[in-house]
Amino acid sequence: MTGRTIRVEHPGDDGVALVTIDRPERHNAIDLATAAALEAAWRAIRGDDRIRAVVLTGAGDRAFCTGIDRSVHAPQPSSPYSMDDPLLTVGPKANDLWKPVIGAVNGMACGGAFYLLGECEFLIGAESATFFDPHTTYGMVSAYEAIGMAQRMPFGEIARMALMGTAERLSAARAYETGLLSEVVPDGEEVAAALRAAAVIASYPTAAVQGTVRAVWSAREAARAQALAGAPHLITLGNAPPEQQADLFAARKGGHRVR
Repeated sequence: MTGRTIRVEHPGDDGVALVTIDRPERHNAIDLATAAALEAAWRAIRGDDRIRAVVLTGAGDRAFCTGIDRSVHAPQPSSPYSMDDPLLTVGPKANDLWKPVIGAVNGMACGGAFYLLGECEFLIGAESATFFDPHTTYGMVSAYEAIGMAQRMPFGEIARMALMGTAERLSAARAYETGLLSEVVPDGEEVAAALRAAAVIASYPTAAVQGTVRAVWSAREAARAQALAGAPHLITLGNAPPEQQADLFAARKGGHRVR
């Protein structure tokens, strides 16, 4: 299955599908078409019994995904109790997919990429992979992103990443030390490593695998659900006006520290 912004490949009989965000010219940022394609891909995989495990990656070597495309305009209701977030349904769990998903991270992963990474079972990263959250730099609340990452990183690490904005990036080595990455491999080998792991998982009885995925997620789902329920209100109250966000983004300066 191939689309303009998403590629889904099921090359062999090992039960593994490879999902690739295919917008390297935009650092694999997610526009509305890509968001819809991701949702459709997860739904299709959910109903395809040939697929028993999934690897998710980004095209090219510069970025896994850099979140929402800055060109996207998502009009919001006036009520602080309502908020439309175009990235809320881009992840596998948001589409009720409980087949295991392994993230293969190449290059930058930032901001809205965490909607995807937060819903993977585990992550494998290239040595040059970096992670950061630009929200606060541009006058925005990091809510859904920070909540997703808080499920797989120590509190102090996710708090630091969310608060430091664009000034600091987490290296693959540090991401491994904190438990965000389960494995670090040489650049260009992250997809192959993830496919190998996925093939092993796909070779096991399907019901046992999916039951284990459910069990692991149930251990943290209550806290996650409660946190997500409050996210829209925090964003509505804390986000700077769109014009100010745009000004801050336009005035951004280069330079960051990698730790």
